[in-house]
Amino acid sequence: MLFKGRRQSNNVEDRRGRSGMRTGVIGGGIGTVILVILGLIFNVDISGFLPSGDQGVDSSGRGTTELTAGEREFTEFVSVALGYTEDVWNQLFRESGLQYREPKLVLFNGSVSSACGYAQSATGPFYCPGDEKLYLDLDYLQLLQKKLGANGDFAVTYIIAHEVGHHVQKLLGTMDQVRQAQAAARSQEDVNEYTVRLELQADFLAGVFIHWGQKQHKFLEPGDMEEALNAAAAVGDDRIQMKTQGYVVPDAFTHGTSDQRRKWLKKGIDTGDYSHGDTFARNVVL
Repeated sequence: MLFKGRRQSNNVEDRRGRSGMRTGVIGGGIGTVILVILGLIFNVDISGFLPSGDQGVDSSGRGTTELTAGEREFTEFVSVALGYTEDVWNQLFRESGLQYREPKLVLFNGSVSSACGYAQSATGPFYCPGDEKLYLDLDYLQLLQKKLGANGDFAVTYIIAHEVGHHVQKLLGTMDQVRQAQAAARSQEDVNEYTVRLELQADFLAGVFIHWGQKQHKFLEPGDMEEALNAAAAVGDDRIQMKTQGYVVPDAFTHGTSDQRRKWLKKGIDTGDYSHGDTFARNVVL
């Protein structure tokens, strides 16, 4: 993705180098596949996925080392990617007669405190509707890419866009609709199905962003599109289940299959078909 010399978002909050509690689970986006599916549901050892949360942090909670040139460049990349999402969603909301409230992106390492509680790095990238912030551990994200094969810089853009998609769902009321439906559900399988739909819609919204972002900023480089689609497929429930236990349990899905995730992301990219309100929620996945 082209990012050098582009506008960087002012909504990035860097908490790297601060220590925090190492307990608690936060529900949310792509990262919960790792913590919930790999850890709790399948009772597997996920230690191989975990970076050291205390590396580079002293007893006062401040970082003991400066960011490397590569880390600073990655921070710039993430800030530009968030800025692209702001430009797209501000325009789409404005065209629909709505006002877009920009979320903040929190960079952390090890663990972090949010309005949703405390999360460890293993939670991965997530969105907290309580404070309208995206949380991202860049070191862990790179490890996640290596473990699941979600490689390439535009895979990172997809992940950010997916979490921003959850923010859009909150602003449009879709998230509340799903939570209400889950509260009335008769089984855990039904609850999971609603969660899958919410995640697939976030993938679709990530695709909508890519569609309009390319029109606005011409940021795509050769191979970027395939990187995003491969990343979506890499975090499919079926692929992760096969990697961890060797068989698939569809009733335990919470994010959708690899094919579903790739399909909905591509549909958003191909159509850019954004509208707002209940009709949008029903027509996409609800």
